[in-house]
Amino acid sequence: MKSKFSLLSKLLILQYLSVLCLSQDFDFFYFVQQWPGAYCDTKQSCCYPKTGKPTADFGIHGLWPNYKDGSWPSNCDPDSVFDKSQVSDLMSNMEKNWPSLSCPSSNGMRFWSHEWEKHGTCAESELDQHDYFETALKLKQKVNLLKALKDAGIEPDDGFYSLESISDAIKQGTGFTPGIECNRDSAHNSQLYQVYMCVDTSGSDLIECPLLPKSKCGSQIQFPKF
Repeated sequence: MKSKFSLLSKLLILQYLSVLCLSQDFDFFYFVQQWPGAYCDTKQSCCYPKTGKPTADFGIHGLWPNYKDGSWPSNCDPDSVFDKSQVSDLMSNMEKNWPSLSCPSSNGMRFWSHEWEKHGTCAESELDQHDYFETALKLKQKVNLLKALKDAGIEPDDGFYSLESISDAIKQGTGFTPGIECNRDSAHNSQLYQVYMCVDTSGSDLIECPLLPKSKCGSQIQFPKF
């Protein structure tokens, strides 16, 4: 009886581990950056980080494992929690390039913790916690959205630009087709909110997106000031 129980226990453990490993398989990453001017110009509350108002630049939202069928894994390892000591050397870079705009005003820990636990744990087969945040920061340097847009004469000046011109400018600047997400302000203007770029499973190289998120943007998009 004991040996049967022991065998059953081992089988259950192996099954759990196989499910965990399977949940960490994914096809590509979405690397998502958000424009703070659009985040703050909605019905949502917007609070600057305790370090002060971020620079007028796109900030990292996250690095999200995805499947080609449009689904995605999440919260893959409940035992792996965000540990700031593992990213202490990255902290100043994260404060600058990965700021939290949610209320109440924070030091970013809650935001980073959420991103690691929901998304990062599903990429542990490729990136440990330090690698995950460092990879996103390196991608931010590689994907300079604001420069690509400004080079095409598209400025955050509350002006309206065509969705096509914004997409073309980013493709010209990065070499790859972006996914564009918009929000709407209180006047119901469609605003440039988030930009999705696709990255291979190592987190190193941009790729053409196997699947782009559905856009709810109008044909003319406002690029709000910040």
